[in-house]
Amino acid sequence: MSDQATRDQKCINTIRFLAADAIQKANSGHPGMPMGAAAMAYVLWTQHLKHNPSDPTWPDRDRFILSAGHGSMLLYALLHLTGYELPLSELQSFRQWGSKTAGHPESHITPGVEVTTGPLGQGISNAVGMALAEAHLAARFNRPNHTIVDHFTYVIASDGDLMEGVASEACSLAGSLALGKLIVLFDDNHISLAGSTALTFTEDVGKRFQAYGWHVQRVDDGNDLAAIDAALNAAREESSRPSLICVRTIIGYGAPNKQGTFATHGSPLGQDELLAAKKTLGWPTEPEFLIPEDVLEHFRRSLMEGKTREAEWEAALSRYAHVFPEPAAEFRRRMSDKLPIGWDADLPTFQPDSKGIATRKASETVLQALAPKIPELMGGSADLNPSTFSWLKGFGDFQSPKTSPEGVQGLVGGGWGYGERNVHFGVREHAMGAISVGMARHGGIIPYTATFLVFSDYMRPPIRLAALSRIRIIYIFTHDSIGLGEDGPTHQPIEQMMNLRAVPNLTVIRPADAAETVEAWRMALLKTDGPTAIIFSRQGVPVLDRTECQHAEALQRGGYVLWESATDIPEVILIGTGSETHIALEAGKRLAAEGIAARIVSLPSWELFDRQPTEYRDSVLPPGIKARVAVEAGIKLGWEHYVGLKGTVIGMDSFGASAPASVLYEKFGIATEHVAQAAKELLKAK
Repeated sequence: MSDQATRDQKCINTIRFLAADAIQKANSGHPGMPMGAAAMAYVLWTQHLKHNPSDPTWPDRDRFILSAGHGSMLLYALLHLTGYELPLSELQSFRQWGSKTAGHPESHITPGVEVTTGPLGQGISNAVGMALAEAHLAARFNRPNHTIVDHFTYVIASDGDLMEGVASEACSLAGSLALGKLIVLFDDNHISLAGSTALTFTEDVGKRFQAYGWHVQRVDDGNDLAAIDAALNAAREESSRPSLICVRTIIGYGAPNKQGTFATHGSPLGQDELLAAKKTLGWPTEPEFLIPEDVLEHFRRSLMEGKTREAEWEAALSRYAHVFPEPAAEFRRRMSDKLPIGWDADLPTFQPDSKGIATRKASETVLQALAPKIPELMGGSADLNPSTFSWLKGFGDFQSPKTSPEGVQGLVGGGWGYGERNVHFGVREHAMGAISVGMARHGGIIPYTATFLVFSDYMRPPIRLAALSRIRIIYIFTHDSIGLGEDGPTHQPIEQMMNLRAVPNLTVIRPADAAETVEAWRMALLKTDGPTAIIFSRQGVPVLDRTECQHAEALQRGGYVLWESATDIPEVILIGTGSETHIALEAGKRLAAEGIAARIVSLPSWELFDRQPTEYRDSVLPPGIKARVAVEAGIKLGWEHYVGLKGTVIGMDSFGASAPASVLYEKFGIATEHVAQAAKELLKAK
């Protein structure tokens, strides 16, 4: 064996046993994947990956995503060895309280982790979003002889990733969009947590991806470094299609009694088997967490190489800025995650209108005002633009420039290519959610998505991960209630609103009218540490007369006194949100006409309201006023937080029905007279 081959094996075994030792010390984890995939990860990270451990946020770095997040110790070992700010002590405290080495990678706590992975299928789908973002920014900013965006997105994915439906959705779209700088290494070890993949997963994965339009290669031996290197080189040269490299590996490689079995998938090897594996691979049994000096020296070349590459890129960016100062300034601003000066200066205003406008239509108007001011705002819907009104008119279709728009229906106006801003996700809500996470984590883009509120169920996993990862994404959900009408209970959301409100760090805003819609968009764009879901109506709702109601800017505090019949302490408080706010307002005015002092509170965002100081919340909902009625066309669960045990909630106790919206509101008792009567009954019971 040559000196280089000997060094390579030492490096690979260092990765394997850093992972296995950490998992054994924690008595928790998944050793099989890191031990089996160490060789291909080594080739990728030392021979292909463009990165700078000293600056994990360098804009033109290659992105690496460990979609098989259960193999997190593989990534942590690589991050430590190549010089990221992840000391050995963090590996030794794997999965422990306060460590930067969580059980599955988390992007907001560990330097070098691009996205939070773990739920299978999410990471590879995030990678599609990252590759999409790279293609868009390259088309937007690169100029002849001046390239400032030029990097790859690499993934290591497991069989579980490729079984999950979200990966199929996302990879299908990646093929349609011809995202040629997306390269996936498939850790094809034939083992899942419960046994052999032959139990459930017998398809030809390569042929499936070929049908998606991917470039597919196979490497028969996961320890054949030359073959892995050659496959990666071929994938990099294939610019017109994303690439899948199926690498046949052995899970738990080196563990003599457990390799190739599911026993290594989700449990530590055990001390005896770990020692036996070290002996089998010629590795010292002591000390634990061994890193030979020559191995560390070899890996740490990434520090100098990364600094050199980033310095060369900075020089190229400076030359670019000299020739193209305005695009350079925009690129720097976008990558620093700062909104343009004056971005909200020309937002629309809406005049009072009793007939009203659907808040989804008001949102469309706001979007058209924002689009020219915020060039990084980019997104689309799950094939629902004509219903969600979520297009950016005149800003073109994000499509492969190698395809032709001739004869294609549904163009939004503008160009056709990677530089355009309307993304057509297709009927793929789950993938849309996951792809938007990758777009946001890439940087330089503020993604938004759109679908009906009832279909937020399809998007729930990536929404949760976006909230966990503290990523700015704007979710547009329309058709917010039984008010969507004749499509019936399959499309009428009942429990979805509360489902979203239950997600920590997700801000949910359900604006009452067009004026609150403007403010909802403002708040969503200003929130940089988590996603926002804005919930819009299908049906028209009155544009409230703000000369007699408080200005909609008060939405920024989540809830506010919309109107009250007297300046003294009210007898009853009516709380409305979204489409039902005007019902509460009408009921309050009816009560006032009968001599009952009523206060109407608009509560579009529970999350924003609950963050306010106690003094403010008590000023809106005085604790001494027990007669409270909340009205919302959804399940009642959760409203007791605002109405108390003695209050009343006017809402839904069942699914909806097929009928016009006005009929449904009447039949289900979500109407002015019911709200007013509920308030009177509370006052009688005092």
